[in-house]
Amino acid sequence: MITLDNFIVYDLIRQALKEDIGHGDLTTNSFISPDKVIEARFNSREDGILSGLPVVKMIFKMLNENIEFISLLQDGDKILKRQDIAVVKGKARAILTGERVALNFIQRMSAIATMTSKFQQAIEPYKAKVSDTRKSCPNFRIFEKYSVKVGGGSPHRFGLYDAVMIKDNHIKTAGSIKEAIKTVKENVPHTIKIEVETENLSQVVEAVDSGADIIMFDNMPVEEMKKAVKIVNGKSITEASGAITLETINLIASTGVAYISTSAITAKAGILDIGLDI
Repeated sequence: MITLDNFIVYDLIRQALKEDIGHGDLTTNSFISPDKVIEARFNSREDGILSGLPVVKMIFKMLNENIEFISLLQDGDKILKRQDIAVVKGKARAILTGERVALNFIQRMSAIATMTSKFQQAIEPYKAKVSDTRKSCPNFRIFEKYSVKVGGGSPHRFGLYDAVMIKDNHIKTAGSIKEAIKTVKENVPHTIKIEVETENLSQVVEAVDSGADIIMFDNMPVEEMKKAVKIVNGKSITEASGAITLETINLIASTGVAYISTSAITAKAGILDIGLDI
């Protein structure tokens, strides 16, 4: 479960504020009275799926604990162009100083949730879940994975430490899938799942026989992937990956795979146009 209420998130937000503010907001502090109070509204300039409101609230509370933040919607809600999302009230210096960092988070997170939702909807009527990858922006992964979940997707492993994924270079180094899995099982707790990346049907057979928990079909043609799903026959969780697009994901889902992982839902999401107006 990915939540935003933890010390890792707090630390990353502080780093983001430190990067932008440095020794202080030279513009705002030079002519805005410390006693000035304002009210501003976050609003969307395009349709999408909302993600990042808790982060925005944290940002302003870190700058001034007396800031009043009123959420008009919740993460996961559909937002429409020109719709108000939240209201922030309090000292002008804190609001103006935190504006850009807050927008950076909510724009990026909402874009990822929106893109994830599009991919998940494109899978229908099949039951596969879209998943992300580790191709993420440094120090932003927890926000990306949270937003994937908000958008209706299923986040993949968080990092190198929470699941084993044996990829092509690992297999080449170990000598075989069988040898790689055997050695892994001797060295990791029984609670850890083992995923293997396969490129052809012979590797799929070897992964099944070796006891892989999850088998990824990497860049396999659709017809070959259908055969791979039959070979696995429910003995392992199946996952498709490689050059997944909105145009191809439905056909890939038709093979019967359980998960479809793609970096497109994060790397190609861009930003959702959200503004803050006084």
